[in-house]
Amino acid sequence: MAGKSSEEVEQKQTEATEQTQDSANAAPESAVVDPECLIKHPLQHTWTLWYLELDRSKTWAESMNKVTSFSTVEDFWSLYNHIRGPSEIKVGGDYMLFKSHIRPMWEDEANNRGGRWTLNSSKHSSDKFWLDTVLCLIGEAFEYSDEICGAIVNVRQKIDKISIWTANSQNREAVMNIGKTFRDRLGIRQQINYQNHKDTMVKSGSTTKATYTL
Repeated sequence: MAGKSSEEVEQKQTEATEQTQDSANAAPESAVVDPECLIKHPLQHTWTLWYLELDRSKTWAESMNKVTSFSTVEDFWSLYNHIRGPSEIKVGGDYMLFKSHIRPMWEDEANNRGGRWTLNSSKHSSDKFWLDTVLCLIGEAFEYSDEICGAIVNVRQKIDKISIWTANSQNREAVMNIGKTFRDRLGIRQQINYQNHKDTMVKSGSTTKATYTL
């Protein structure tokens, strides 16, 4: 079943809001429900949101909390409207949105041959950039959407980081296409870098040489 584009995802949110307002203004005696209000619009994939709050008494894996999964436009917006944005969570926390069969860690079979595009974001831009990134993922905005594993926002003291994880770092055509789409959709001009997960496993992210740059 075909999924929804990122523009359609946003449009359905607008329509849902208008329908809610119309219902609130309707006469009390009206008992007829528009069938469209009962139909949910499926996404191409089921997605799972994870939240990590750093706890030094636990391992990294133990600190990960599975929030929920969703597979429709309406369920996504219901979730989004009831959780805090990146600007509201604790420094050191992460949001991770991945396809439901993929765990957000390097060791997962879907990730271990891949890498990530990373954008450094100012604190006041993180909420918008994160939402735009999520809409690109669930709306299948990428030509090589099968190469997409998920996305992460790292909330840090001075600069936040938003990254898109891909499945195969050796697929240069797909990686570069995803990176260009990422920049274009967010409307940014700053440089973004792609790093292999295998490289960042042995070095910190700040010292790992970029495999690709845009």
